Amino acid sequence: MNWTIYIRNFKNYLQLERALSPNSIEAYQRDAEKLAQFVEFLPHLPSPEKINEKDILDFLQYLNDLGLCANSQARILSGVKAFYSYLALENLIQTDPTELIEAPRIGRKLPDTLNYPEIEKLISIIDLSTPEGARNRAILEVLYGCGLRVSELVNLQLTNCYLDIGFVRVTGKGSKMRLVPMGRDAIKYTKIYVEQIRNHLPSIDNEASDIAFLNRRGKKLSRVMIFLIIKDLAIKAGIQKNISPHTFRHSFATHLVEGGADLRAVQEMLGHESITTTEIYTHLDRAFLQQTLTEFHPRA
Repeated sequence: MNWTIYIRNFKNYLQLERALSPNSIEAYQRDAEKLAQFVEFLPHLPSPEKINEKDILDFLQYLNDLGLCANSQARILSGVKAFYSYLALENLIQTDPTELIEAPRIGRKLPDTLNYPEIEKLISIIDLSTPEGARNRAILEVLYGCGLRVSELVNLQLTNCYLDIGFVRVTGKGSKMRLVPMGRDAIKYTKIYVEQIRNHLPSIDNEASDIAFLNRRGKKLSRVMIFLIIKDLAIKAGIQKNISPHTFRHSFATHLVEGGADLRAVQEMLGHESITTTEIYTHLDRAFLQQTLTEFHPRA
């Protein structure tokens, strides 16, 4: 039995036997689908009953590499645990691979960032002679130049890209809209991609007709694909840090704060509901100042 059937039956179970709210059912279903999507990239392509504990741990590491916070990872793990509890209840599995796995510790830590030379090195490694290279350059310029979440990037619409005035309209968490300014390079390479690559794709899927960044088949890119593109570039550039699409968002905010940007302006561009979320970058700034003192002050 494949993943689609298992997840559909799981949804029916939540509706009929658990009588959960539609929002809760949708959340649990999404969590199981995230695991199913991850499995597609495993070499042994396990079915639901063949998943083992190591696969689940690799899935959690994958979520972490995508930049999801511990809270989000713990919530997704909770949904996956519920899915496997259902499979055990139906006697569809012999052992529950999630039984001994604990949720990630929820705490606040400083995010990993790339310094500007590392950003330049990563971007310079892209082969601009290929259509995918031109697209990937535009993607990285937008991630770093606008500080977008990866979900905001893959759902970015052409009709919300105001390249002539240098802004993009972004749909963030909770379907909240915000305007984000674009840097010079983000505008330049997005224009090149749209006019010279996207406009000449052989066909574009109807559902992706207004999506800015597409794969070679004219379909919307997935979050996983963006993650894999960045991982591949990091390897080619010889960057040892464990980076993900979210690293560019953290780097965007960190470099703004280090440069003296107003914290409220950074909050607005990142789409943070609370200023306390943005304030984590002031801790990064203090670390930068301490390092500067250590390196350059004669009495440090």
